[in-house]
Amino acid sequence: MKPGYVYILANKNNTTLYVGVTSNLVRRIQQHKTKYYKKSFSARYNVDKLVYYEVFQRIGEAIGREKQLKAGNRARKVALIEQENPEWRDLTDCFG
Repeated sequence: MKPGYVYILANKNNTTLYVGVTSNLVRRIQQHKTKYYKKSFSARYNVDKLVYYEVFQRIGEAIGREKQLKAGNRARKVALIEQENPEWRDLTDCFG
C-alpha cells in the first residue's frame, strides 16, 4: 500500500489555511505552487506555503487524519503548526 501525507498550506500572510492529503508530497506541493489546478481553492487564494505535514505508512491513515484536521477549528490547526514550525517557514525547502 502507498504511504500517505497530510499537509497544511498557508498563504503569504498566514491568514488562509488549506488541509490536504496525498501519496506524493513533493509533486503535490509543486502543483500548488504552480497553480496546476487553476480554479482550485489553493490557486484562488494563493495558498502554497507548506507549513506542516505528517507522514503515514498507509494512505488510508492519512485520509483519516485529514478528516480529523478538517473537522477541527482554526485554533487547533494553528496550535499544531506553531508546535512544529513556530516561524511558519515554508517547509518545501526541506525536500531539496
